[in-house]
Amino acid sequence: MRHIFFKSTSNRILLSFIFTLFLVVTNCKTAPPGLTTPMDGSSSPTSTPTPTPAESTTTQPSPLPNVGHVEVVTQDETSITLRWNKADGFSTYILLNKNNNSMENIDSEETPVTHKVSGLTSGTEYSFTLFTVNQNLNSSGYTFSAVTAPLNTEVFKPVEQNETSITLQWKKVDGISSYIIFSDENTINETLSADNERYTASNLKSAERYNFSLFTVFEYAKSSGNNITAVTAPMNTEVFKPVEQNETSITLQWKKVDGISSYIIFSDENKINETLSADNERYTVSDLKSAERYNFSLFTVFEYAKSSGNDITAVTAPYNPANSEAVHQNETSILLQWSRVNNTHSYIFSFNNNETNITSLNETIQHRVSHLESGTLYEFKVFALFDDVRSKETNFLAATVPPNVSSVSVTERSLNNAVLKWEKPTKNWAYNLTANGTGVSITPMDRGDSVSYSVSNLLPGTLYTFSVITTFSGLKSTPYNGSFTTKINCESVTWKVTNKSIQGTVEGLFSNASASYNANIHYSSADKNVLFTGLYPGATYEINLMYENLQQCVNNPKVTIIPPLLSGHCEYLDSGYSALIRWIETAGVWTHVMVNISNQFKIIHGGELDVVINELQPAKTYKVSLVSVSGDRHSYPFFFNCKTDDRGVIAGLVMGILIFLILVCVAVFLFLKRPDIISRKKKFIAGSRKAGTKGKPISITKFPDHFHQLSLDENRGFSQEYEDLAPVGTDQTHKAATLPENKAKNRFTNILPYDWCRVKLSTSSPNEVLDYINASYLPGYTRNREYIACQGPLPSTVRDFWRMIWEQKIKRIVMVTNCTEGGRIKCERYWPEELKQSCLYGELLVTLISERKVSNWTLGEFRVKNKSNSEERTVKHFHFTAWPDHGVPQCTEVLIQFRGLVRQHIESDGTKAPTVVHCSAGVGRTGTFIALDVMLQQLEKEGAVSINDFVRRMRQHRSHMVQAESQYIFLHQCIMDSLTHNEKQEENIYENAEMIYENATALRELHNHKSDP
Repeated sequence: MRHIFFKSTSNRILLSFIFTLFLVVTNCKTAPPGLTTPMDGSSSPTSTPTPTPAESTTTQPSPLPNVGHVEVVTQDETSITLRWNKADGFSTYILLNKNNNSMENIDSEETPVTHKVSGLTSGTEYSFTLFTVNQNLNSSGYTFSAVTAPLNTEVFKPVEQNETSITLQWKKVDGISSYIIFSDENTINETLSADNERYTASNLKSAERYNFSLFTVFEYAKSSGNNITAVTAPMNTEVFKPVEQNETSITLQWKKVDGISSYIIFSDENKINETLSADNERYTVSDLKSAERYNFSLFTVFEYAKSSGNDITAVTAPYNPANSEAVHQNETSILLQWSRVNNTHSYIFSFNNNETNITSLNETIQHRVSHLESGTLYEFKVFALFDDVRSKETNFLAATVPPNVSSVSVTERSLNNAVLKWEKPTKNWAYNLTANGTGVSITPMDRGDSVSYSVSNLLPGTLYTFSVITTFSGLKSTPYNGSFTTKINCESVTWKVTNKSIQGTVEGLFSNASASYNANIHYSSADKNVLFTGLYPGATYEINLMYENLQQCVNNPKVTIIPPLLSGHCEYLDSGYSALIRWIETAGVWTHVMVNISNQFKIIHGGELDVVINELQPAKTYKVSLVSVSGDRHSYPFFFNCKTDDRGVIAGLVMGILIFLILVCVAVFLFLKRPDIISRKKKFIAGSRKAGTKGKPISITKFPDHFHQLSLDENRGFSQEYEDLAPVGTDQTHKAATLPENKAKNRFTNILPYDWCRVKLSTSSPNEVLDYINASYLPGYTRNREYIACQGPLPSTVRDFWRMIWEQKIKRIVMVTNCTEGGRIKCERYWPEELKQSCLYGELLVTLISERKVSNWTLGEFRVKNKSNSEERTVKHFHFTAWPDHGVPQCTEVLIQFRGLVRQHIESDGTKAPTVVHCSAGVGRTGTFIALDVMLQQLEKEGAVSINDFVRRMRQHRSHMVQAESQYIFLHQCIMDSLTHNEKQEENIYENAEMIYENATALRELHNHKSDP
């Protein structure tokens, strides 16, 4: 067969190659005939097949060379890349994979030849034979082995890291027993056994990024490797602490770690897990509860790695103490108090940079601070304390009580002012001064060492009490109490003088009154009616009033009394054409003597006892008057007749008779034509006695002359008549008014109703206490009980006043005072202040239903309802408002008009109920009004008046009626103006004083006399 099929050598070679392929295909394990490839890759000469006999004569070709060496260049899990140098430049090769008996034809012009065997299984060792092939020949083959790379691990990750290490973990690959971990940054290149599935890289830097590779290793082949980047944990912050705490938040602060840009703050209690940027070095946790503990952790974060964390405990602040106050202060200590805060029992009290720890379980905590300075403002602080965290501060501003004023001196006194002075410290204290019923707050503005204050609007001659209280920060010291008196205007007192006495009514407080002349001092009682007697005629006395050791007079007045009454006679001189007037020296003082003889006035200065009067006519009798003068005082004139020498006058007798007859004729003519002129020439004393004749009315025609006579010689006639009224009625009893229980019902102790004519309130049984009211029945023109004169109600007697109005069925009330005059309360207001307003006085409900005010009076109307029986009545109220406190009305017309209104109501009413008239005491202005009403009725009915007689009658019923002489004169003036009603009525009584009275004394009288108290 060889001879048939293999004619040549080439055919034999081809046949051999085919056979070899057959063996590969049939999984034959033996090399092709004649080819042998060592397992280590070496080659041996291939035996050339022995030619068949027919071909024995043919030349055998040379065997092809094997490659010298096959290098495994790379491998991965599914391929192996081989490289070899060409065998003698041959380009064609056959690679036999013995593992699966597969062959690959390789034809490459490259030098060396590179070939990639693909489609392999990872982690497998392969046996290859590489044949050099040329035409039909092949080399014996170069046999070598190679492995594929194993698979990478399925898992490769960092599982733990801290500041200096990273622990890596993986899942091992089946069948792989060796692994290599590699890191270039920290020079790690370690081979690990398959038992280890984790690896810890140590000695690393914190917060660094590291690259790691993990290779599975199969024999000499590594997998492609798993590459990961892992980081070490960053360092914890050096500082992590609470820096601010309040009641609902905590602010945490830390010091950032270099290179770390992220932080995590964590708290389990309040569910905080927040990542913060590196720009923040603080974090505020809000919406917390006051006085609670909270745990916080702070982690630095580098990529995904956190530090181990800083852990702290912080607390919120408690609420600050509430209801803080100073509950008691004295001059050296302050007791402070505040309320407990929730369940906080610890507090810090701070004062003057010193702190005191206070622990208390009480609801209210108190703390006393002692050893303080009086009158000083202090600042205190208190904190609630929870753990070591304080609340906000609660501030106390509290002061100690200032000390009281040690002494107050009265440095100045006047009629209406007093200056009080006391020492003050340098501290800014104020003072409350109470005087004259008025309080004033004084804050010294200067820096002096004393405080002065002038108390004004005072009444002269009045004792005032005062108190001075030191005040500071709303606190008051104990008061300093004292008193002072205002001075008296002694010069304004109308001093009535005789040649041996000085008398005057002094309104004001004094305890001693003296009148001094040279070394002689005369004293008077301390009663307001001052009387000095036994004085030296014509001397000028200095009046001095003292209260205790204080001078009461602003200026001590000097009062000159009437000089002595002189007596004298005349002597003939110069054949009857002159006369020597002599007077007898008598005890007393005079500065000069006025001699009047036939209207010749001579003023002879003191020390001379005679004067020669010339230019007289002989044989005549001259009326001479001698008046001694001391200052502005004149003695009463001493009259005597001086008959001149009658020698040498016979020649003039006829002339004298003729003159006498002429005078007689003139006198007869005047008597027949003007009898009133004769009456005016009567002596003053005669006129005075006529005016004082009891019970004899003075007619309209005679009243002006009567008024004129009373006004002469400084109103001596008025004064004499008024003084004669002083004792009238004073011998009557007033036992009920002086009962101890009734004394408080009297406004004045000297104005008391007589028992026989007092008004009694109704009682179930006789009782001089329950039925008492300071009111008296007064007669009128037609009835004995036409009026009720009463004092202005006191606060305690208003109910009694209205009881009297109801029980006496009064229809009208005449009020001739104001409630307050000159700063003094004259009468309690006994009616409502507002229109339609009602006030209840006992059982009587009084309502003001109408009121009409004009310039000089107010007309009101009251509705009075008795609540016990619901009966109602109407009462008219006539309130005269133009009667000044000290004096009389400005003019007579306003009072006359007002009286007309009252009289019109009385006559239109038709009832016989009395009319109530009151002022303050119920005697002065009250008496003047009643007397005016009666006198005008008498004047209208009779054409005459009896003022003196009626005032006398009123004083029999109530003391002091028409209380002041000026009021007595004013009554007369009203009658005068009523008689001359066609003349101008509006002229002021003071402006017309010199027309009404003959000298200025009457004017002073009206100014200086006071009306009722």
